[in-house]
Amino acid sequence: MSNKPLIVITGASSGFGAKTAQLFNKKGYPLLLIARRVDKVKELPLNFENVMVEKADVSNMEELKTAIRKAEAVYGPTDLLVNNAGVMLLGNIMKQDEKEWSTMLDTNVLGVLNGMKIVLDDMVKREHGTIINISSIAGFKAFADHAAYCASKFGVHGLTETIRQEVADSNVRVSLVSPGAAETELLTHVTSEKSLNDYVSWKDSMGGVTLDPEKIAETISFIYEMPQQVTIREVSIAATKQQA
Repeated sequence: MSNKPLIVITGASSGFGAKTAQLFNKKGYPLLLIARRVDKVKELPLNFENVMVEKADVSNMEELKTAIRKAEAVYGPTDLLVNNAGVMLLGNIMKQDEKEWSTMLDTNVLGVLNGMKIVLDDMVKREHGTIINISSIAGFKAFADHAAYCASKFGVHGLTETIRQEVADSNVRVSLVSPGAAETELLTHVTSEKSLNDYVSWKDSMGGVTLDPEKIAETISFIYEMPQQVTIREVSIAATKQQA
């Protein structure tokens, strides 16, 4: 059993979540890895000795709470929650299926709120703990065919800063990481062929290379491993060649 505190990561099956899991695993932290695709998590190159993998939809409060309480019963209270689970469904709202709006808002906004509510009460009582919400540059900049996605990520920015202020007196840290375009699986769920093609063309204008997810994991680690009395409130990070 590790003597380090529990770290909970949502959306751990790929991209930022998977790289963050690998980094903290190497550092010897006990982990709860939450995903809908648990088989993919179990394929990650991890030492699973102090790793719990649970299937949960972050938009379902009871599923998420059950998973977190199960891990806390083994490893102790959550010291870091990385709210990483998210979906990006690009499309012009005049043509996009409204269900895609709901999917993004449920996962990207309600999922973050659910995770925060589950762990915050204990963090406030202990006057210790960190929450890092993964947002996007699309949380403070508008992009064509990103309307509903931007709405969800602007929401993450708003709720993160509000809750940071609410729990600051309790010595609890709430931080925001806003990546630019990155090499993740987010685009695999886009149903609009035009939006997808436009995105690929935009990526090609940057030389075809976007942000390495490992750099997001390193950023999360840097924020977390600051002293508890120091909060890095927000980091905006992108590939150097990304102009927008």
